[in-house]
Amino acid sequence: MAPKTYFGPELFRFLKQLKKNNNREWFQANKERYEKDLRDPMLRFITDFAAPLRTISRHFRADPRPMGGSLFRIYRDTRFSSDKSPYKTAAAAHFRHEAASDVHAPGFYLHLGPGEVFVAVGLWHPDRETLSRVREAIIKDAAAWKRILSASPFKKTWTFWGDSYKRPPAGVDPAHPFIEDLKRKDFVVVASFTEKDACKPGFLERVGEVFRSASPFARFLVKAQKLPY
Repeated sequence: MAPKTYFGPELFRFLKQLKKNNNREWFQANKERYEKDLRDPMLRFITDFAAPLRTISRHFRADPRPMGGSLFRIYRDTRFSSDKSPYKTAAAAHFRHEAASDVHAPGFYLHLGPGEVFVAVGLWHPDRETLSRVREAIIKDAAAWKRILSASPFKKTWTFWGDSYKRPPAGVDPAHPFIEDLKRKDFVVVASFTEKDACKPGFLERVGEVFRSASPFARFLVKAQKLPY
């Protein structure tokens, strides 16, 4: 079967125009475009990505429900933000571990925005206990952590992203060979694509291949939480 094309330039055109017209009136007038050019293609991608995701791990979910599934809502939560723009200007999906239900859980992530197409793997803003378990796992098995980070497919594809503490956490040896990792607040790696990549046939398969190259990294984080991988 020939590789499918899921996304087109119209998805990025819609998001560019939404960025310039981030208000309810414009969105309501263009809601059919949102559904046809963004929401429905993303849901088709999520549905079809369930099969390759299972070959990476049986414990992550590609949930194609329009609400409450893998697809991120287009509506922003503005309650605690000074930016009151009502809509997000990127499309995104999060394939979470079955044992968790929010964006802070271990997961695989897809992001499609104008000039900003990337995938990510890991733990974003984990709570203190989760973060402590990852640090303990690195300290306990630094050799395994080193093998993961130095593996050629991982090293040439992925870059660490996120926040770090300025000082070592309490009780952590400042001279530890992985002190910079032990200071991380986020354990997330990212790999970049282009808009053209996203619009080509076979993008789904390419995303699966890239995610697979980070599978040992994801496994380490999941196992640190005593979860199945």
